[in-house]
Amino acid sequence: MPDFAPADDPDFDALRRHLRRLRENRGWTYDELAAHSGVGRATLVSLELGKPRTRGDREQAATTGTLATWWRIASALQIDLGDLLRPLYGTEDQH
Repeated sequence: MPDFAPADDPDFDALRRHLRRLRENRGWTYDELAAHSGVGRATLVSLELGKPRTRGDREQAATTGTLATWWRIASALQIDLGDLLRPLYGTEDQH
């Protein structure tokens, strides 16, 4: 039987920094990325900042997003989904 090592945990902090850099490089606000992607502003803020969202009097945990959400963001930014998600695996572009 092959000996497989468990994968490292994905680096969501690197992904958040990458998303912010891509959005800011385009000069887009959260509202503009929301309009281009169809992803809600509150979801984008939660994805990028990694902070819980508040709904009324209750707090929801920060989201890591769904595949469909990340696909919509990648499409709006006109980049491949793999390029958007690459920082999850420790290959964050430092440019």
